[in-house]
Amino acid sequence: MASETRRTHHQVTFVVLAASVTAYALLQSLVTPVLPTIQADLHTTQNTVTWVLTAYLLSASIFTPIMGRIGDMVGKERVFVATLGALAAGSLLAALASNVQVMIIARVIQGIGGGVLPLAFGIVRDEFPREKLSSAVGAIASLSAVGAGLGIVLAGPIVNALDYHWLFWLPMILTIVAAVAAAVVIPRSPVTTPGRINWAPALLLSAWLVALLVALSQAPVWGWGSGRIIGLFTAAAVLAVGWVEVERRSATPLIDMRMMRRPAVWTNNLVALLFGVGMYAVFAFLPEFVQSPKSTGYGFGASITQSGLILLPMSVTMFLVGMVSNRFAARFGGKIVVLLGALVGAVSMALLAFAHTQTWELYLATAIMGAGFGLAFAAMSSLIVSAVPAEQTGVASGMNANIRTIGGSIGAALMASVVTASPAADGLPREAGYTHGFAMLGGALLVAAFAATLIPVARHSTRIAVSGDAEQLAVGTDRPGAPVGATAGTETAPAARGTVVGESAE
Repeated sequence: MASETRRTHHQVTFVVLAASVTAYALLQSLVTPVLPTIQADLHTTQNTVTWVLTAYLLSASIFTPIMGRIGDMVGKERVFVATLGALAAGSLLAALASNVQVMIIARVIQGIGGGVLPLAFGIVRDEFPREKLSSAVGAIASLSAVGAGLGIVLAGPIVNALDYHWLFWLPMILTIVAAVAAAVVIPRSPVTTPGRINWAPALLLSAWLVALLVALSQAPVWGWGSGRIIGLFTAAAVLAVGWVEVERRSATPLIDMRMMRRPAVWTNNLVALLFGVGMYAVFAFLPEFVQSPKSTGYGFGASITQSGLILLPMSVTMFLVGMVSNRFAARFGGKIVVLLGALVGAVSMALLAFAHTQTWELYLATAIMGAGFGLAFAAMSSLIVSAVPAEQTGVASGMNANIRTIGGSIGAALMASVVTASPAADGLPREAGYTHGFAMLGGALLVAAFAATLIPVARHSTRIAVSGDAEQLAVGTDRPGAPVGATAGTETAPAARGTVVGESAE
């Protein structure tokens, strides 16, 4: 009866999850176009105000896998509500901030909200009927990217109508409503993994991510060959190796390295890293490109609102294509869909690099980009969720989202170095800098296409599902990208909702 109750309300649960993920995603990018406004209002420097973005990125990178792991242990719905509470508290503090130090602290607190993604994927897997899993996972994955794009689009109108403080007030209101609804609607997790957080790997994970992301964010300022940058990269490498070794030897690892070594997991994570390189760099630099004055010979002199609208087609097509991505994956296989998404994305980057003299060319490029990203993100999320046991869903999907964020940091830092390599006499970037930068991002997506060819194809597998005292044996062939948990080739008894012993496809 309890199971039936959960399934009866799965559509309501989806609405709550969608609102929560959207609020988090908006906060990823809302402040990007208005950093100069924040800099002037808080009386700080350009270098310091960039930490309003960097602090959020660092915090989210650290807390995403940690919150996913805690949710797997104590219950996803409880941690989901707590995560939304932290996101709302950080938004409140940011809205009230009177100096840049308080604003940076607020953004660190907001970064805890990164846990909504792995927790949302885990709740979907726990609560949704099997035939609805793929479409729900794809929609949540698409919303996480679409929300980030919409943040840039909405920033200008919000600031013009109100002021930049409402970039935090509005998401805070949405987050509070979502948290209350989540506490009421989402039932207790049926799948938990008793244990404890091993803080040694958690601290090592935090340390190497901080070293890596600080180096990437500051390299364009300090210089890629400076001693501080080389030292940070070296420290990141040493700490990362230490983290892997501690996780391998730990009885209660934060992230199971055996899981991360599965071909279906590490290949999708590699693709996610490369997609992150492209997506976040476009979010950061395409508005800057169109806001450049017409005197540069390439800029459009666009306002914040106008530059945000350039990215609107990407948000629309990303959402629409993401909603149907898993239907294509069910028919052709997730591997093909991810490969196609990478190739489509590479085409859009080529258009930005070599056809950017008219606004309609930019609109076309971003629309194509959204289609490619929508195809790939939804399919990757389903492939990750279907590749691991239910009790590891939170950590696996959290790391996939986290790796995409790290890729974004790499892409933004590399793009900054390329764009600003040879400035004009007035200090503004040359057109060639943007051309080379967008071409570089296209190259990253071509590498992602090659990585997608490494995603494993289906193989014959045996799956044993355990629920209470009953055991059911299902033998068949799992198709990567097919509806999560679906098997083909042999008619079997339905898989029980419980711990899955054995693997589907690697």
